[in-house]
Amino acid sequence: MQIAKNSMSRRRFLTVAGGTAALAGLTMAGCSSNGGTTTTEGGAEEGGDQAADLSGSITAVGSTALQPLVEAAAEQFMEENSGVQITIQGGGSGQGITQIVQGAVQIGNSDVFAEEKVDDPADAEKIKDNRVCVVGMGPIVNPDVTVDDITLEDLARIFTGEVTNWSEVGGADEEIVVINRQAGSGTRAVFEAAVLGDQESATFQEQDSSGTVAKMVSETPGAISYLAFSYFDDQTKALSVDGVAPETANVEDNSWTIWAYEHMYTALEPDEATQAFIDYMMSDEVQGSLVEENGYIPVSGMKVEKDAEGNVTEL
Repeated sequence: MQIAKNSMSRRRFLTVAGGTAALAGLTMAGCSSNGGTTTTEGGAEEGGDQAADLSGSITAVGSTALQPLVEAAAEQFMEENSGVQITIQGGGSGQGITQIVQGAVQIGNSDVFAEEKVDDPADAEKIKDNRVCVVGMGPIVNPDVTVDDITLEDLARIFTGEVTNWSEVGGADEEIVVINRQAGSGTRAVFEAAVLGDQESATFQEQDSSGTVAKMVSETPGAISYLAFSYFDDQTKALSVDGVAPETANVEDNSWTIWAYEHMYTALEPDEATQAFIDYMMSDEVQGSLVEENGYIPVSGMKVEKDAEGNVTEL
């Protein structure tokens, strides 16, 4: 199964990079795309009573790895529910968890379990975990890098600062430029857990969004970083690890070990519009098309499962 490549240029969205506190904002106004009638998942017709009666504002904050899917789903949802306005912001998984726990937003998007981000374990019991899909993540490099496959050990040595030149891992004589995600990033947490284990990353330049990372790696000779599969495109090169390619089938059976669930956390009793959007995310309309089209993996396709401690068991 091929990973669908994400092309932000094809989207009608603008993602603005900002700091953890100054989040990237995106407001999308709901509207009907045509005058026809379409039966929704719940059986109501677009323009019918159910769609017309549903109203409210939803703010979703957090993971930039999940952002492309939420944007695509929100656009379709609002076409069917013109009374609902959805605002999507980045900021990282830590920000998403913090704000949903505080009740400041309706949805906190995260690449990691809330238990990994809260200071008080009791806070994780105040919110509801909705696992909407699985995302594979992996190392990407500038296309000028001659390495195509790297061992997990060498990858760790790069991010701990032990290896600084591509010639040390089978490449050309070229300086390695490491671009990291900022603290609080769920993508960073997933990558470091799978690659570094108990080791700590060296200090490198940090970026606060996946989109910025992709752009910088594509423009910087010798650069390496890591991204969700949903951000892979032909402007960068994805590396295989230990001979395993970063592909959906390899994530599904855990041959590719750098992956995570994508969580959309809500209050335990979300408002009607928020619950309707979460239900839509889990519907066949999203799970059967948008998930794979945007480079993610349906939870139903997994042959293994992972818990909050990172333990993997076969299904």
